[in-house]
Amino acid sequence: MEIQLLAIHWVYLIFIFLIIGVMVMRKDTTLVSILGILAISMLVTKSLPSSILSLFNSLIFAIKELLGTILIISLIVAMGKVLTHSGINELMVRPITRMIKSPLIAYWVIGIAMMIISWFFWPSPAVALIGAVFLPVAVRVGLPPLAVAMAINLFGHGIALSGDFVIQGAPTITAGAAGIPVGDVVSASVPLVMVMGIVTTVVAFYFLRRDLKNGTISVTSNQLAKIQTQEVKINSLDKRRYKLILAFLIPVLFLLDVIGMFVLNLTGGDATALVGGTAILILILTSLLHHKKNRMDKITEYLVEGFQFGFKVFGPVIPIAAFFYLGDSGVLTILGKDALPQGSNGIVNDLGVALASIVPLTKHIAAVTLAIVGSITGLDGSGFSGISLAGSVAKLFGSALHLDIATLTALGQIAGIWVGGGTLIPWALIPAAAITGVDPFELARRNLIPVTIGLIVTTIFAMFLL
Repeated sequence: MEIQLLAIHWVYLIFIFLIIGVMVMRKDTTLVSILGILAISMLVTKSLPSSILSLFNSLIFAIKELLGTILIISLIVAMGKVLTHSGINELMVRPITRMIKSPLIAYWVIGIAMMIISWFFWPSPAVALIGAVFLPVAVRVGLPPLAVAMAINLFGHGIALSGDFVIQGAPTITAGAAGIPVGDVVSASVPLVMVMGIVTTVVAFYFLRRDLKNGTISVTSNQLAKIQTQEVKINSLDKRRYKLILAFLIPVLFLLDVIGMFVLNLTGGDATALVGGTAILILILTSLLHHKKNRMDKITEYLVEGFQFGFKVFGPVIPIAAFFYLGDSGVLTILGKDALPQGSNGIVNDLGVALASIVPLTKHIAAVTLAIVGSITGLDGSGFSGISLAGSVAKLFGSALHLDIATLTALGQIAGIWVGGGTLIPWALIPAAAITGVDPFELARRNLIPVTIGLIVTTIFAMFLL
């Protein structure tokens, strides 16, 4: 049955373009998203009080959808705080530094360590840990701080965050906007993340090796002198028995979580709950052992710090997510069953079907469009605030061309996070640049060619999967 497009469809489409325009101008999307929700609510309810009510309910709907993700990230960060204060985090990774014997080995060891830690702790807390422990060792064997920052960015903010296989924050946002299960996006992203990660890091390694040989980048005497002070601090770590035990036990617990996910076939919210429960138990145990006074108060303090971080990250995400949830099942929950015409499959689905009937679309156009849209969502430098748009556009093209929505969603997610999550946008590079003492603009310039080549290859690869 042919679906007739109503004013609600056209208004929704107009606000999609407005949101894209705001992103291109590198402005925040909150105001436009809220105005979009109000406009759609007014069209359906024809009542200002009801529209205001719907605006609040749409934000509540988005928070409910994202609450598990906000909670897990908050708990992981809270756990990271106590591990940092106790010094256990440095004890956990210090044995890996013994593998670093040359600058080229240092690049891969630092990168892989950053990737693994970022899967479980997220890149933001991992940056300080990896930088503090690995930077002195890397510089001593001849790897410049700029190259250390590149490894941290590409493996942590790139590979780990774009897949987000364990915490599943990114796929939860994009899957919600696309109206598909989180597990589908995670599964679809695996080959794309692998291709993107391998191509980008290998290209970066090629340029790094070339520049080390010809002396374009090198370790300076000032950098060598600076790291000696840092090494003294690391070598004097408190190594009390309980810390050594926890430094061994914590990675084992998370490894058991991963095994449990496969054995018990846990995905989505269940997998997240397993990791979150483990994190809060580690937080409690470490706090009780490390703090001699006010132990119970310290547990609360760490939790508060974690929640502050979680809502700081997701504060900009909630309004735009609320808008894009209206494009799918959220519209019926928020505005009622009469919000759409009979036979409608949702605003975005209807637009996709209409688009297919008037424009000669192909899977190649769809893949390129998702890569571009994903990249645009990353222009604000957060990597997260706009990726709901990628999920919504993926559903639009998937519905129009009967393509795999999960693959399109994963492609948009990867593009958005690689561009905005901390590899290309200079202000998103500040944490890694600060911990290694390099210029964020120079770091962005060094990352530009490898990431661009990676995105092109990954987009072409995605075309074969659609």
